[in-house]
Amino acid sequence: MLASALALTAATILATPSASFAQEKTDFSVCWSIYAGWMPWGYMQDSGILKKWADKYGLTIEAVQINDYVESINQYTAGQYDGCSMTNMDALSIPAGGGVDTTALIVGDYSNGNDGIVLKGEGEDTLEKIAGQSVNLVELSVSHYLLARALDTVGLSERDITVVNTSDADLVAAYQTPDVTAVVTWNPLLSTIKAMPESHEVFDSSQIPGEIIDLMVVNTDTLQANPDFGKALTGAWYETMELMQSGDEEALSAMAAASGTDLQGYKDQLATTQMFYKPAQAVDFTKADKLPETMTFVANFLFDHGILGTGAPSADFVGIAYPGDKTTGDTNNIKLRFDTTYMQMAADGSL
Repeated sequence: MLASALALTAATILATPSASFAQEKTDFSVCWSIYAGWMPWGYMQDSGILKKWADKYGLTIEAVQINDYVESINQYTAGQYDGCSMTNMDALSIPAGGGVDTTALIVGDYSNGNDGIVLKGEGEDTLEKIAGQSVNLVELSVSHYLLARALDTVGLSERDITVVNTSDADLVAAYQTPDVTAVVTWNPLLSTIKAMPESHEVFDSSQIPGEIIDLMVVNTDTLQANPDFGKALTGAWYETMELMQSGDEEALSAMAAASGTDLQGYKDQLATTQMFYKPAQAVDFTKADKLPETMTFVANFLFDHGILGTGAPSADFVGIAYPGDKTTGDTNNIKLRFDTTYMQMAADGSL
């Protein structure tokens, strides 16, 4: 769950206007990366659930796992995939900020403790102790956003710490060195680090509920030209959600193994992920007044850190549309859309 200035630059360069010429087609692909709330995409690909729903509409859809999260977003932004799993923040900063009109087709969950800040050492058990420390995290990611929001709660700011940009692939190893005393990360890395000696989680995403949101986004023009693509993806997702909510151990064990843990470990990760197993839950969340407020927080964070699109003149640079004709940002530059149409169809049983 990350983004970087380099990724943003690459995505912006790669973004092309070709999406505006999207036409009807029958072959589609979406990409996803390892995270508790996104493991269903791999399962529905392997189990045949995605194929079943694609067949229903006469389509071919492939869900492709990409190990590098940033790269998955860059490839989606460049038009190599029709959809991609990503957070609300990264959807705004990379594809939308890069000019690719993007729709949040499925609002899958929000982090409810899946992201956290950990300090190392005896007595390092309060957030205030982070002052003066170097903090290792994936810079300009949701971890960075969580840190900024956390510091604000105790009257600190980024001026009071030093951010050390560290790849998610290197965070666990870095934390085991004597020089690294503070990290911000997400599960499953967070669980691994918290289990290490003298580790103290001093803040987590449950303290800013509903702000780190996990999505499946699709290219808006592709979706408009091919509504059956949206129906098939959404149908497959919620069939898989039913299995998860029912505690189907075959499905959950497969997701656990694919994410590198066991069944209990995966269940522990799900316990800190507020999954919207029912489409009506996702619809209600997306329609609530809090979402525009959250996205305004996110836009301000991105602008303050110089990653809200190339040359963005203000935090309102990118327009965002919500259900009920609500908008934030520039209404003449709507590039991110939270659309409940297909989730509502799932709720109504009309897919």
